[in-house]
Amino acid sequence: MELLILARHGESDYSARGLLNGDPALPCPLTPAGREQARRLGECLRAEPVDLAVTSAFERTKETADIALAGRSVPRLVVPELNDHAAGAFEGRRLADYLVWAHRSPPDACIPGAAESRVDAVRRFARGYRLLLDRPEATIVAILHSLPISYLVSGPLQRLPLLDYAEPIRLTVADVREGVERLERWAASPTW
Repeated sequence: MELLILARHGESDYSARGLLNGDPALPCPLTPAGREQARRLGECLRAEPVDLAVTSAFERTKETADIALAGRSVPRLVVPELNDHAAGAFEGRRLADYLVWAHRSPPDACIPGAAESRVDAVRRFARGYRLLLDRPEATIVAILHSLPISYLVSGPLQRLPLLDYAEPIRLTVADVREGVERLERWAASPTW
């Protein structure tokens, strides 16, 4: 990989209602606004020579990629290591409720009702991005979720703003490597 273009999925049914979805088996399609955002992302990527499209296992990331890359013959790869974190007891509940818990809890606390802590999720994200670093394709577009993108770009912070929908972020291989190493260092000694 030489260039990684990251983008959050388009607005989904859950995100439009401020709800949390951390189970890829649950249907969570894009809204009409989300489909339009995905279409605009495709316009932004039109001149880009995309060699591989990566998504998480979630419907909203796959649908965004389908719309953004419509009419192009771009191989696809699902990387579950880049899935959003499990929502556990917060599944289908307000994102604001989860954030209250997250802002009060240490990073190694398991999300209630889930088997994964935020530290575990960061380790998983780092593994997923390492898989991309090892890919032979020069330009990879990855349609993911706000959290794994923000963690890679900004590092693990207790309070990360949600990224805009379907807005491309371009990273060189050196940027990705630096971000992965930062995630791995933080996961070895996690503190907020």
